[in-house]
Amino acid sequence: MNFQNFFMIGAGVFTVTAAAMDWEWFMNHRKAQFFVRIFGRLGARVFYGALGAFLLVIGMMVRE
Repeated sequence: MNFQNFFMIGAGVFTVTAAAMDWEWFMNHRKAQFFVRIFGRLGARVFYGALGAFLLVIGMMVRE
């Protein structure tokens, strides 16, 4: 595994954790507010959970 793999795994864990714990500061960030407006708070949490899971899978699968 190289640095990119660890970075993707770390980003995935962070994003899944932020969605699961419903971190206020994460969901109130200006970039996250776009998804909160479109999907609602619960939908944004589901979106970020799925995005984090995707990052985790990609980080574990990619090999060089």
